[in-house]
Amino acid sequence: MAIGLFSKPHVINQAKQQTDKVQDTHSTLRVAMSTLTEPKINTTDTATLKVATADLASFLPELSGGLSAESFPSVFATSRLVALMELAAARILVPFLPDGHLSVGVSIDITHSAPTPLDARVEAEAKYLGKKGKLFEFEIIARDEKGEIGKARHVRAMVDVKRLETAAEGRREKKEESL
Repeated sequence: MAIGLFSKPHVINQAKQQTDKVQDTHSTLRVAMSTLTEPKINTTDTATLKVATADLASFLPELSGGLSAESFPSVFATSRLVALMELAAARILVPFLPDGHLSVGVSIDITHSAPTPLDARVEAEAKYLGKKGKLFEFEIIARDEKGEIGKARHVRAMVDVKRLETAAEGRREKKEESL
């Protein structure tokens, strides 16, 4: 019975018109998405980790040498919290990155307000606040199983990867020349 319905010319024309409308809508959406240059205000994303030994402040002397592990507590390191917060914010920008670009952190103002032990789960939730010039601003809140452990205001920029790497390589050459 259904097959017979679609054999009638007026039903086929209606179905084609609806298909054309859907295709036009998808094309319009694709064009709209490709012209967006920033996320919607209040867009959020998260980054989560389980605190490992390498994430503890007491592990940091292993990286630097000269300081003893006793100089630092065996709790989640602020430097690792900053990295987790940056990751949450960066995820918001990924769909808006032009080809050959990535986002980099420009500044962060952080408060690390509570200690988190080994093996605890930490989640950072970033919220997009808006764009000022070429910079993207975020508010980030981090929590463990017991509640909030930190807050931050963070700014990121979109940069051309080749240009960034070339600039970094240029800094290496200058350092070697000064030795």
